[in-house]
Amino acid sequence: MNLVIIMFINIILSLILISVAFWLPQMNLYTEKANPYECGFDPSSSARLPFSMKFFLVAITFLLFDLEIALLLPLPWAIQTTNTNVMMISALILVTILSLGLTYEWTQKGLEWTE
Repeated sequence: MNLVIIMFINIILSLILISVAFWLPQMNLYTEKANPYECGFDPSSSARLPFSMKFFLVAITFLLFDLEIALLLPLPWAIQTTNTNVMMISALILVTILSLGLTYEWTQKGLEWTE
């Protein structure tokens, strides 16, 4: 019964917060609000320029190695299991695959900003 009450309260609070976030902001859009802000100066160029593909490549590389750390951090606690060989081999395979990917990207000059 307590779980049903908690779920009901969570749903009600979520609906209230969603409705407040939807209705609270002002919907009127005027020119000063639509212009990009650059330290009080008039913008020198368009603020809607696309990002370079190099930025996305470096961001994806960062995410991959961030996930690698997230997967390898629990390894010392996982070693306490009875089958340590499987844990160590799987961690070694994971690190090897990521290292090979990084060296391939490095040799193809995918991490350099200048061309």
